[in-house]
Formats: sequence, structure tokens, C-alpha cells
Amino acid sequence: MESTDKNSQNLFSKKVEEKARRKLQAQHNDKKSVWFGLGMMGIVGWTIAIPTLIGALLGIWLDSKYPTTFSWTLSMLIVGLLVGCLTAWHWISKEDKEMNQKDEKDE
Repeated sequence: MESTDKNSQNLFSKKVEEKARRKLQAQHNDKKSVWFGLGMMGIVGWTIAIPTLIGALLGIWLDSKYPTTFSWTLSMLIVGLLVGCLTAWHWISKEDKEMNQKDEKDE
């Protein structure tokens, strides 16, 4: 009878320990994810904004040097926006894969 009580206590202790470990890990990940998320928003914003601005500036320069019936500024603005969006999408995909791989290793 005493052996059964010890086994029950050991099983209970292991369950409590596992739940405590998961809770601490979740708290750690939550703190990191808030700052990581804010940083990611900033990086994504700049990743899109910089190529868009460069495209607009290049378009303005092309409009002044090579006038045509269409607007180089608008064309280059769209190209810069597309380049920025594709770059941001690629970067977010890479970060997502790394986070998922890390989560799988932790489990």
C-alpha cells in the first residue's frame, strides 16, 4: 500500500513539475514575443518604405532627364513598393520558419 502511495505522489509531482515548466516557458515566450512583434513591425515598415522612397526618387530623376508620355515617378514608386513588399514577405516567412523550428525543438 505504501508503494502505491509513493507512486501516486511521484506521478503527481511529475505532473505539477511539467505544468510549472510549461507555464514558465510560456511566460518567457510571451515577454519575448511582445518586443519581438514590435521590432518586427518596425523592420517590416522600413523594409517596405525604403525601396518605395528610392523608387520614387529614381522616378523623379528619370522624369527630369527622360520625359515621356507616362510617369516614371509613378512607375518606379510601384516597382519600389513591390520590391519592398516581396522583401518583407520573404523576411517574415524566414522568421516564421525559424520560430516554428525552435518551438518544435523546445517540445
